[in-house]
Parts: sequence; C-alpha cells; structure tokens
Amino acid sequence: MKPPRILLLGGVAEALAVARTLGPQHVYSLAGVGRVPGDLRCQVRVGGYGGAEGLAAYLREQQFGLLLDATHPYAAQISANAAKAARAAGIPYWALRRPAWQPQAGDDWREVADWPALTSALAPFSRPLFTLGREPLAHIHEIPPGQFWTLRALDNYPGNHQCEIIGARGPFLLEDERTLFERRHIDVLVSKNSGSGATEPKLQVARERGVPVLLLGRPALPAADREWQSVAALLNHLTPFT
Repeated sequence: MKPPRILLLGGVAEALAVARTLGPQHVYSLAGVGRVPGDLRCQVRVGGYGGAEGLAAYLREQQFGLLLDATHPYAAQISANAAKAARAAGIPYWALRRPAWQPQAGDDWREVADWPALTSALAPFSRPLFTLGREPLAHIHEIPPGQFWTLRALDNYPGNHQCEIIGARGPFLLEDERTLFERRHIDVLVSKNSGSGATEPKLQVARERGVPVLLLGRPALPAADREWQSVAALLNHLTPFT
C-alpha cells in the first residue's frame, strides 16, 4: 500500500526544511510571497485555493492523505481554512507550530492586540522600526507629525518623507542590527512574535539599548490532529510517509 500523499503548506523556514525531505509524489504549497526554491524533489505549487472549500476540493481531487500546516504563526486565516478543508476532505490535519519568543531579563515587551492599539502605544515614540512585513505599508500616509518610520519588509517599496522602507530578507546578523538601530536612532521596535531564530537578533539589540518592543499578539490557531514545535520532532513521525 502506498503511503499517503502530503500537501505541505509552507510559510516559514522550517517548512522548507520539511519540504527537502519529501519525494516527488508530495506537494509543497506556497502562497506566492518570497522566492520559490529550485532544488526540491517534491512538487511546488504557488498560489491560493479559493478558501476552505477550494482547498478541500483540491485535496479530494489530488487524493492527498495528509495536510501538513507549516505556515507562519500569524497566518491565522490560512490555518483556519486548512483545518476546515482537511475535515471536509476526511484527512488528518497536522501542524508544525514554532514556539513564541520568551522575554529575558532586561526586556521591555508590550503586547498589543491590533493596529489601533499599536498606533496608541506608538504615540510617545519618534523613531520606530517596523518588522511586521507589509502590513504597515497601508498606513504610511497616516504617520503623525514628529514620527519617522523605518520599515523593513521582504521587498523594496516606495516610502515617503516620513518613512524609509528597507527591502531585506533574514537571517539578520547581530552586528548589522546594532548598526541599524544606531544609525536610525531607533527608540522602539515593532514586531510580531514570530519565534524565528533568523530574526531574533533585533530583540537582543533592543535589550542592549533599553529600547521597548511592541509585539503584535499571536492569533488563535485551530486545533490540529497532531502538533509539533520542531522540525526534528515532526520528521520522526513523518518518515513513514516520505
């Protein structure tokens, strides 16, 4: 009996590590943001599915036997659709979920629930560094007087007289992050609690400099049939399928 086909929903570096173990019968699915790796044995699919119903139809049509969610911790809608689609298709829904960062001695972390709360929390500061991805782009024409934003995203976008946008991809080196904070006089860091080691050095620099960190709270994610917090733990159970 053949092992079931796996549909792997990617979105974090750990997902690519899993994809590198998959054979040609499996599919690595990407939403379309970022670069598509060219050295995988598995198939690669780029693009959406049309919500939970479209994903469920794809799972049935392609006869997948396992849906593995390794999307970003903040991709709550994708995860919700995945859980619903797996149930509709009658297959297991597994998840690889990266642990959140935990504060250390000297950290000044302040969690905010949404953009309005973040805007309010930013009011006392003048030189924020945003590492939220593309979301702040929609608000760069709302920057209050007296603030100048530095916004780092995967790609370059046009800024304005109150916002500089840096297109850069991690991992980020500690010394480079120190230079960034110093040259741009960063007085507050705005981040998601992604838990990524590749982007964690910014938190150390904030700690060193006594810079507060505004963290957008993690969204609630659907329960999975099985869930892991590390690639190694997942692969121990995934080997029979690959």
